[in-house]
Amino acid sequence: MPAETLDGERRVALTPAVVAAIEKLGASVLVESGAGVASGFTDAAYEEKGARIGTRDEVLAAPVVACVRVLGGDPASPDLAKMHAGQVVVGMAAPFAAPAVSAALAEKGVTLHSLELVPRTTRAQSMDVLSSQANISGFKAVIMAATALPKVFPLMTTAAGTMAPARVFIVGAGVAGLSAIATARRLGAVVEAYDVRAAAKEEVKSLGAKFVEFDLDTGQGEGGGSGAYATKMTDEQIAKQRELMTKVVARSDVVITTAQVQGATAPVLVTEDMVRAMAPGSVVVDLAAEQGGNVEPSRPGETVDIDGVSVIGPVNVPSQAPNHASLMYGKNVANFLALIVSGGAVAPDPDDDIVNQSMVSKDGRIVNDRVQAALGAEEGVTS
Repeated sequence: MPAETLDGERRVALTPAVVAAIEKLGASVLVESGAGVASGFTDAAYEEKGARIGTRDEVLAAPVVACVRVLGGDPASPDLAKMHAGQVVVGMAAPFAAPAVSAALAEKGVTLHSLELVPRTTRAQSMDVLSSQANISGFKAVIMAATALPKVFPLMTTAAGTMAPARVFIVGAGVAGLSAIATARRLGAVVEAYDVRAAAKEEVKSLGAKFVEFDLDTGQGEGGGSGAYATKMTDEQIAKQRELMTKVVARSDVVITTAQVQGATAPVLVTEDMVRAMAPGSVVVDLAAEQGGNVEPSRPGETVDIDGVSVIGPVNVPSQAPNHASLMYGKNVANFLALIVSGGAVAPDPDDDIVNQSMVSKDGRIVNDRVQAALGAEEGVTS
């Protein structure tokens, strides 16, 4: 496990808690010195569990390299020169948004498993990094909003008067959205939520929030979408959704948007006009800012003021809670490694759907059709 190189990335791919599980596979764990410090894991903590501490060169030469952000998201990373054909890399590679990273590893002859591509099946739940990290994102989004809002969240009755609870509207009731709902409710807010998937209604209500229903055919009823993910809607459906959502947004103190679609730009659900209809002092947190944004005026890594409304576009939100985010991510990675390592050797089952669907490159070529298509589109734009 190497230290992460992407600016602001404080997570690590493995924690001391999973070293023993990996050793049971017949493997040894080599950790770059200082890799876990930013997330609260010292070299001594790894050594106490049986891991060995080494240099970056030693780590990057290992048969299997586990990381959070593959090559730090940089296809020209100097780390590439230290890697070798036949090596296996496991981590998040943003294969659709940044396919050049996958292409660089393929050219080097590296076998890449991008954990974002782990299928959403019951068997794969323990390896689902998108879900584990989305839990952190939903929680942190509410904390950001509560900090920026010039009000308190809960109902307060005092000798000086009664303060009404904050009204929070969560758009998207996937993993991040449900985490945000639960957190906002714990803080005492009145919470409303909406999702294009009708199946999300019962989950929203079970957390004590009101499910906002619109007369809108999204094509994603009880069987629509994919687990905690929605499928892409048409421009007409999105326009109608915005129209129906405007009144709910206007009456909210806080709006948190979480709608993302794998392999596509995030849909714009909240327009600038909708933001301007909110009361001054209100807060919008766009968890999809890095993917293009659900909120028209949001900017990745910035807080934009729109007529007194703060529009926050956070980036790499799980890294703001690196200890717990790493504990969950590390467990996901360890569970995945159990599929490809056996008896101290890399020996994946060629018929395993999780292994196959997460594999992006092997034997010097891209083996995932969607990533190949993304590369072709990228090359077309470049030319």
